[in-house]
Amino acid sequence: MALFLINRYLGDEEDAQEDAAESRSKTLLERLQERAKARQQQQHSQETTPGRKTRADTEPDLSDKTGKKKKKRKLGAHETEEEEDGSKRSRKKKIKSLRVCLDTPEQTEKQVRKGDVDSAGETDQTGKRVTVKKKEKRKEKEATKSQRTEVEEENETEQDDSIKELAEEKKTPANKRRNEQESDDQNVEMDTDGEEEDEEGGGSDEEEKSEEKEEKKEERTPDQSAKKVPPQSTLTILGGFEKKTVQKVQRVLPQWLAQPNLVQRDIKKNLVPIGDVPGICPKLLTKLQSNGIQHFFPVQAELIPAILESAVHGLLIGKGGYRPRDICVSAPTGSGKTLAFVIPVVQALLERVICEVRVLAVLPTKELAQQVCKVFHTYTDGTSLKVVMVAGQKSFAVEQASLVQNTTGGCRSLADIVVATPGRLVDHIDKTPGFSLRQLRYLIIDEADRMIDGMHQDWLNYVVKEVYRAQGSLELGSLFRRAEPGPVTAASLWQPQMPLQKLMFSATLTQNPEKLQQLGLHQPRLFTSVHSEKQRSGQGFQPHRTASGQTEEKFNFPQGLTEYYVPCSLSNKPLIILHFLLRLKFNPVLCFTNSREASHRLYLLVRSYGGVAAAEFSSRLSPSERKKTLKEFEQGKIQLLISTDATARGIDVDGVKCVINYDAPQFIRTYVHRVGRTARAGKAGLAFTLLLGVQEKNFLQMLRDAGSPGVQKQLIRYENLKPLIPQYENALEELQSIIKEERAMKYT
Repeated sequence: MALFLINRYLGDEEDAQEDAAESRSKTLLERLQERAKARQQQQHSQETTPGRKTRADTEPDLSDKTGKKKKKRKLGAHETEEEEDGSKRSRKKKIKSLRVCLDTPEQTEKQVRKGDVDSAGETDQTGKRVTVKKKEKRKEKEATKSQRTEVEEENETEQDDSIKELAEEKKTPANKRRNEQESDDQNVEMDTDGEEEDEEGGGSDEEEKSEEKEEKKEERTPDQSAKKVPPQSTLTILGGFEKKTVQKVQRVLPQWLAQPNLVQRDIKKNLVPIGDVPGICPKLLTKLQSNGIQHFFPVQAELIPAILESAVHGLLIGKGGYRPRDICVSAPTGSGKTLAFVIPVVQALLERVICEVRVLAVLPTKELAQQVCKVFHTYTDGTSLKVVMVAGQKSFAVEQASLVQNTTGGCRSLADIVVATPGRLVDHIDKTPGFSLRQLRYLIIDEADRMIDGMHQDWLNYVVKEVYRAQGSLELGSLFRRAEPGPVTAASLWQPQMPLQKLMFSATLTQNPEKLQQLGLHQPRLFTSVHSEKQRSGQGFQPHRTASGQTEEKFNFPQGLTEYYVPCSLSNKPLIILHFLLRLKFNPVLCFTNSREASHRLYLLVRSYGGVAAAEFSSRLSPSERKKTLKEFEQGKIQLLISTDATARGIDVDGVKCVINYDAPQFIRTYVHRVGRTARAGKAGLAFTLLLGVQEKNFLQMLRDAGSPGVQKQLIRYENLKPLIPQYENALEELQSIIKEERAMKYT
């Protein structure tokens, strides 16, 4: 009943299929029952007439097709009890064989044979077996074989097809359960027919029941084992995940980064005479010699010809008539990068006729812009080229007047070379009438890694838009129209236009393609002195990874630099600075802190102690005050210059023999630029870093990952600092009073 309720809700289509299958199975079952009944009657007739082995003349009775129960067959007076028991057992065996026929044809044949053979076994009323059992079995086997051959020849094909259909229908779980239920109902019906006969069987029925139970177990064992095997599911089973070794993704760089143009590291051993570098005009050679330059550094000897190569045929076209490739340079501090781009750019503009902005150098700080502008002035002196700096050191109106001149015919450019900081440059693009970059040929980006980090100002997009901005007086098809370059095609090459070439320089140039992509480089070339032995042998760049799994970057340190670190406590840091200046006589010394407040406090403390000419350099000072301070430091009037990272980038101060990191830098790039203020141009220099106990491990690991040649440990004994303590304590008291006065003045 439960099975019927479940199947009732399987859907109309499934019900129709099940009804059709059920009708076919019932029809086949009725046929099999008819054949079994006919065989039983034939066997019974043979048993009643001994010696007769022919078939019965009568056909099997088909009256039970309607599914009604069979009537109980009455025993004749001539039948003995022994024959009655045999017929009863043979009927049950036949029923079993029919029930097995519903499984498979092979099992059907086996079970029928087994039932025919077992039907010969007889017992008497007392339960003892007769001696003629073997003879009767032989006779019954022969009779059974003859009957089976005759019946099977007539209906063999029909029976096999129907059994196969039933076997297929029984594959589904619902049909299998239904067939089992039908077979159980048939067993119940068949058992009711022999209830009266079983009562007469006596003790022999018990033996028959035990045999039947064993046979049922044997018959149902394959079905039960089949039920235990779960069907294969196509669903994904969650859980039970196994750990698999995942192959790490290898870093793959573009070819220009993986196979750069290598530059020699050692400056002193690889000096090149200025006359051996091709392409430099005699006028500039004379300028170089007048400034005391007789040799080029390795980076200059490699880079100057590469830039001049793109301007051999003029400013309109590059080598072979194509757009020139952009250039990136990664070389250590003090290697001569500034002169490497000043010389070729000035030579390319010497023959210009109309004054237009054709060179734009962008730098991160005012001091660095002032230094680069000074170098440009040195090599443009005596020529018609004009250099203008817009870095905020003068008022905005004065800078506008130096860039553009208003005439009756419009605005006229007054600058060929512009040196600017990003913020001031954007202001002039937006607010200075007549300031145009449409004729810009070279865009120079110094300290490129810092400029990339400051791309949030979006200054580069302002410059590129201004370069390719169309003028109202120029039509679309004008000869001097300048369009933003796209794919190289025949249509894009028919009309020549001035290309824009980007030149980037840095001591810590990133090799992250994602960051470099922001610059929009065109087929760039990389010149670097940061290389490994594998790159020297031509195997290309091999990235390294730190213990944390991050990709590490290697940097090049100056050849003449000697690095030390000094373990100390926080209270002893000022004493160590005084020890270096008063006892060790270091002069001049450039000291770096991490904030302008720390630099100001240290400056006040050293000034209160006395005996040392100290000055501070930070954003607390005005541009004029900072310029004056740097000049006095270069002249030797200042022994100790306490600075923030404002002077760490590109500032070239002659004569700095020692750099002290009062506060340990947090990033390796900051450290490289700080220590790069000394040991410049192949000279010797010292770098000291004051480290607390908790900073020592991470700092040393950072330097090892960056490729530092080695940091030596320098211990300062307490006995050397002890004589400085009394005067140092007095300076601390004076510092406290000065800070209170400054705070009072600030809030009043």
